[in-house]
Amino acid sequence: VQLQASGGGLVQPGGSLRLSCIASGSILSIDAMGWYRQAPGNQRELVARITSGGVTTYADSVKGRFAISRDNAKNTVYLQMNSLKLEDTDVYYCIADRIVYLSSGSHYMADFWGQGTQVTVSS
Repeated sequence: VQLQASGGGLVQPGGSLRLSCIASGSILSIDAMGWYRQAPGNQRELVARITSGGVTTYADSVKGRFAISRDNAKNTVYLQMNSLKLEDTDVYYCIADRIVYLSSGSHYMADFWGQGTQVTVSS
């Protein structure tokens, strides 16, 4: 199982970016998917999370500006980021909770992280 994140980049304050994260492999099901972010020297913090049923959770700092969504058929989670601020600059990581997958004929369940994607908000 692999998670591949994309969509980061450089944007001016007030601009928008859309992050995507695709989970691939012999996946049978995924519970929640989400996005965290981390600046150097800081702890990784939750940005947004969405359950398989579509229930969403957001950090207070991004409520009203970011929107998380997922396509269960494509094992993909998205993060639409609007009205970006300087303080949104971070490396963003996607996570998939409790993936049930097949390996060598057996079922397994684990959490997986994607590689980070850099989001830089700068004028």
